[in-house]
Amino acid sequence: MNQTKSTLSFAISSLLISSFASYAADTNATENIEVITVNSDFRQQNLLTTPASLSVLTEVEIQQRNAQHLEELVAISPNVNFASGSQRARYYQIRGIGERSQFNEPINPSVGMIIDGVDFTGIGSIANLFDVQQTEIFRGPQGTRFGANALAGMINITTKAPTDEFEGAIKLDAGNYDSLGLGLALSGPASDSVNYRIAANQYQSDGFIENTYLNKSDTNNRDETSLRGKLSIEVSNDLTVDLAAFYFDFNNGYDAFSLDNTRETLSDEPGFDQQETSAISANITYHGFEKFTLQTLISTSNSDLAYGYDEDWAFVGISDPSIIENQDFAYWEYSSTDHYFRDKSTQTVEVRALSNNGSELFDGSTDWVAGIYFKQDDEDLTRQYTYLDNDFSSSFDTQSMAIYGQLDSQLNQHWSLTTGLRLEQRSADYINSGAFVDSSKDTMVGGKLVLSYQQDEDSFWYGSINRGFKAGGANTDGTLPNELRTFEPEYLVNYELGYKVSLLDNAAFIRTAVFYMDRDDVQVKSSQTIVRDDGSSEFIAYLGNAASGSNKGIEIESSWQANDMVELYASLGLLDTKFNDFINADGVSLSGREQAHAPSYQFNVGVNYQPNEYWLVNLSVDGKDEYYFSDSHDEKSKSMALVNASVSYLADSYQVKVWARNLTDKDYASRGFYFGNDPRDGYTAKQYTQLAEPLVFGLSLDYQF
Repeated sequence: MNQTKSTLSFAISSLLISSFASYAADTNATENIEVITVNSDFRQQNLLTTPASLSVLTEVEIQQRNAQHLEELVAISPNVNFASGSQRARYYQIRGIGERSQFNEPINPSVGMIIDGVDFTGIGSIANLFDVQQTEIFRGPQGTRFGANALAGMINITTKAPTDEFEGAIKLDAGNYDSLGLGLALSGPASDSVNYRIAANQYQSDGFIENTYLNKSDTNNRDETSLRGKLSIEVSNDLTVDLAAFYFDFNNGYDAFSLDNTRETLSDEPGFDQQETSAISANITYHGFEKFTLQTLISTSNSDLAYGYDEDWAFVGISDPSIIENQDFAYWEYSSTDHYFRDKSTQTVEVRALSNNGSELFDGSTDWVAGIYFKQDDEDLTRQYTYLDNDFSSSFDTQSMAIYGQLDSQLNQHWSLTTGLRLEQRSADYINSGAFVDSSKDTMVGGKLVLSYQQDEDSFWYGSINRGFKAGGANTDGTLPNELRTFEPEYLVNYELGYKVSLLDNAAFIRTAVFYMDRDDVQVKSSQTIVRDDGSSEFIAYLGNAASGSNKGIEIESSWQANDMVELYASLGLLDTKFNDFINADGVSLSGREQAHAPSYQFNVGVNYQPNEYWLVNLSVDGKDEYYFSDSHDEKSKSMALVNASVSYLADSYQVKVWARNLTDKDYASRGFYFGNDPRDGYTAKQYTQLAEPLVFGLSLDYQF
């Protein structure tokens, strides 16, 4: 407890120092903080006047951490967490809300992910960060803009755009665990009206797991290829077309769980976590109408996903009498594998009209947006499991249609009001080889009401009420009674008050938000005892709307360019979550308990020190409190603080950097379970964890031409 308090005190005091010491600083700092633009709302906005709590993580943050993947970057953003149980993070939690895994069942994600207009929600393993311009993390429901997949928030990744003049970049990486990376980007004009950009990245690593039984160091390896292409076409003065195409081939191993909770495994059949994805998106903008601008956004993606693991985490013979110490457990072992193969395709079409200057409503005070949206999402699953007589198969097909509108009213010089509404209907059809069939249709309503106050040029206040939603679904167990086979949509209302201020001639900023989230019909694993006709009973676990809950907290982000040499920055997220009236799948009441993967605090503090134009030193600390791994048991992670550092040499056309993450090589877990899986101790139930990234370090060369 003392250590936890000490860590939290350090986080808060560091944040306050970097945020508020600017008031006593020399106001003649020569370098001002860059103005950051938010791209993923209906209209581009300055981050400091966007009435929402969000982080915009730019190329600067990516380079400082030498982040290859989104999971290595999100610690900068307050109240954002992720769950492993896979090679790369696939699921994220915002303000304590979000899925943690997927096996047989179809799921409705709470946190969405979009990359250059393509919906990758639920399959975010391919979130490679090479040649990325910025990542926007919206905290809280985005019911008007993004709909059903943004109950808790949205992650929007934008890669770099084509340029008017030719440019290129090469990135070379080398690090421990035999890690090697090579990236190439080329951009420029193809003609007077067409600009292009292509980017390719290959990354390989043995991973940080040692399989001592097979005597291999690459059973948890990474072999990741990313290809992207963009075209920006000016068809006429009124018509522009922006095209993007992707190909991802992530051929990764998966061998992460150890019977001894170390990074040494004993698997004789290591698993895999693979994804091959191709996708295309188009953004067609027409300015030829007098009253409004018409945007059409189209995307399609197809993914083959393969995920499997050695279920026993061991080799045949581990409980042989000649090996095992306790002879009472001789021959207790089992051996099995569990493999999941998914084919997933997603198509989206969105058409929206945005008012032009001169076509505002209410005497020219109100801009407007109106749009329609369609999404088709089809997923086919084949499960190959040792203890199944035949392969399990299922198909899950959904269609979503939505209409939405938003009004942005300038009430006077200081006050503005935003009102948004989205009506979405989703139909779903599910069938599996167990002869279970279900069809459902949900109509959901979300929206927002935001009142903002521009106090002066540098100070901005807002208060908002946002309603988010996600669709209902079906439990896949055909033995459930009819009343438990389906569950209803979940709703969330977020009340938020925010303040953003720019200080010292834009040399510093503070962004703050206080929020309260009221969750209703929470979709969680529940349980019920069914009494049979003969008087016997059956205990059944199922996904249902058995709980309500609340999530409240504070989010602060700040930065201060103290002088030509020193920049300080910090972020802090405080979170208090609980369930109400919830009995979990084991029949245990969790009313009043914290929700899973919801640490009560998270922080990031750092400093950039640039003694001259050639050298840059970065030092940062990420930290988070302990949290429950799951709602089905009481196991927790440990609180932790990780130190990261880099030293860069900056030349006109190239940069050389030595970097390290988790500099003190601290052990911490990114996923945890509680059950028995070790025959050597008679399958005694205990905590098993997937250990996260240890000390990783390397050398990077970035060359621009």
